[in-house]
Amino acid sequence: MKAFIRDILIAVAIVAVITIVVKPTIVKESSMEPTLYENNYLLVNKLAYMLSDHPGYGDIIVFHSELEKDDGSGKKMLIKRVIGVEGDTIEIKGYDVYRNGEQLKEPYTISLTEGEVESNKEFHMVCSVPKDKLFVMGDNRPVSLDSRSDSVGLIDEKAVLGKAFVRLYPFNEIGGI
Repeated sequence: MKAFIRDILIAVAIVAVITIVVKPTIVKESSMEPTLYENNYLLVNKLAYMLSDHPGYGDIIVFHSELEKDDGSGKKMLIKRVIGVEGDTIEIKGYDVYRNGEQLKEPYTISLTEGEVESNKEFHMVCSVPKDKLFVMGDNRPVSLDSRSDSVGLIDEKAVLGKAFVRLYPFNEIGGI
């Protein structure tokens, strides 16, 4: 009986440690296609940025937003890619993204149709990223609600829950992100 109780306590301790370090997350929308698809099941490392590290270029992060959930049950968590960090100047012309004057090569973004490019070619914005803020974008630029929008804007580093690091589902795509 003592061995059984010990085994249960060990299992509970392992689960507690895992939930402190890792958060399972399900992708709810299409803003990160073709990298992540709706209903992909991910693990997020909650300790990735807790010690001294800051999110870096290209990291896929999960963060708390100010957007309300559709059912009114609270605020949405979003998943996006880090494009700019403190001190960067981000300029967007249409769908072309420049960081500190250099155009980004972004093979992870979704392929755009000629109509999407044409309809967005007049879009232009310049943003300086202040201390402790991040500029984030989804990989599916035509549908992503991200730092280009006033409703999301720049992300406070304190709002970052963690870094997505592995996909568990679908099973044929298990692996690191």
